[in-house]
Amino acid sequence: MNIKRIFFKNKNFKFGYYVKASFREYSFLPLFRSKRVAMINNLSSYDQAIVDRLAYYNKLDEIQTVGEGACYLKDMKRPKKGSVYYFDLKEYLRYFDGDLRIDMIPGDVVDIPKTPAIVKSRPIGGNNCNSVLLNMDKVRHFNFIKDEIAFRDKKNMLLGRATVQQEHRSRFFQIYFDHPLCDLGDVSKKNQHKGWYKPAISITEHLHYKFILALEGNDVATNLKWVMSSNSIAVMPIPKFETWFMEGLLIPDYHYIHIQDDYSDLEVKLNYYIENPEKAEEIIKNAHQFVKRFENQMVEDLVSVLVLEKFFIKTGQRAVL
Repeated sequence: MNIKRIFFKNKNFKFGYYVKASFREYSFLPLFRSKRVAMINNLSSYDQAIVDRLAYYNKLDEIQTVGEGACYLKDMKRPKKGSVYYFDLKEYLRYFDGDLRIDMIPGDVVDIPKTPAIVKSRPIGGNNCNSVLLNMDKVRHFNFIKDEIAFRDKKNMLLGRATVQQEHRSRFFQIYFDHPLCDLGDVSKKNQHKGWYKPAISITEHLHYKFILALEGNDVATNLKWVMSSNSIAVMPIPKFETWFMEGLLIPDYHYIHIQDDYSDLEVKLNYYIENPEKAEEIIKNAHQFVKRFENQMVEDLVSVLVLEKFFIKTGQRAVL
């Protein structure tokens, strides 16, 4: 029985997330700190994939000091807004001593900070070393599903539902809103183009379509993770931002259907994969394989602790164990 699909329409259970996070506040901290030491002492036995992920998320090389906005772990308090960032960071900070300091920037981060900071998102490429990635706001962004509809049984259309606030999203809607291969809708009634409004639909309803639009918003495309775990295919330009999902490693026309930044080749691409379903199924297989690396919670916990351990080492607060 697919409980997630039946009861939550393939979305993460937010109430359960907050209950679990609240109970976590009362963890017995010395137990977790001794567990962290055991993790680090076994570093030489880690799988190379874990070492590679650590290097990807935390690129700090030279020793730097944390910024003026950094706070002591023991002084961190749950904010009135943005508590998911606090909870997701605190889940792994409990492995560390309260006298350490950390700087975390919540929200959609599109710029690189001047000093090392923990962020949810960062620009791909360039000198982004100060942007240290951790999986935050994961109840919204990190959602994987089970799709029981085969690709060949889905509609030959591109489905897109989004809040159309950014210029690049607006441009896509201007070009393709009335296109016969597209079912597009702006889910916000507050936006200027009233003719684009359509009600939001569930993830389950999305799964009846072969192609799902995954345009970036302020930073990454929120739906990309669950789309890549489904039997539909994400359609998007090369991403400009990345998160814990490592969007910078995605290969065009291998993990997703790539379209140009000006969207000019959309129709050609959709028709190609409609006429060549075996090629589409190869992309789906590759996407599933990419998603699989995030499905082992023990590995996710380990990498998260290692990312923070390296942060404290590279900010001169902890000696290498």
